[in-house]
Amino acid sequence: MIGKLNHVGIATPSIEQSCKLYRDILGVTDITERRALPEQGVWVSFVNLPNAQVELIEPYGADSPINAFLEKNPRGGQHHVCFEVADILVARDELRAKGATVLGTGEPRIGAHGVPVIFVHPKDMGGVLVELMQTPTDAH
Repeated sequence: MIGKLNHVGIATPSIEQSCKLYRDILGVTDITERRALPEQGVWVSFVNLPNAQVELIEPYGADSPINAFLEKNPRGGQHHVCFEVADILVARDELRAKGATVLGTGEPRIGAHGVPVIFVHPKDMGGVLVELMQTPTDAH
């Protein structure tokens, strides 16, 4: 069902500080500008690596879904892993048929890459929040 690893989502109280770590300590030079995704309640920036991305996510407002994570992990940390799938609806239906819980209504929404995404509950994925995204047409 799943394709390649697209990104690892890292929740952070400050994208600016996280970018400094990737740039100054790990030597990453390809980091996107921070941009708002108010409909998802987050700011995002992508650390581009040769084989995947790190998605830095910072709360956007008091209602951000990232706030609860940061309350438990004030310094931030791994929030989710994201895998590509060829067809998000087929993947969703297969997951449900196997007993996995798709979060929210189960209807895909448009994610930070501009393609449909869904999230699978950590209780069904070994404690890891899993994002599935439809394979982008301009895959890197």
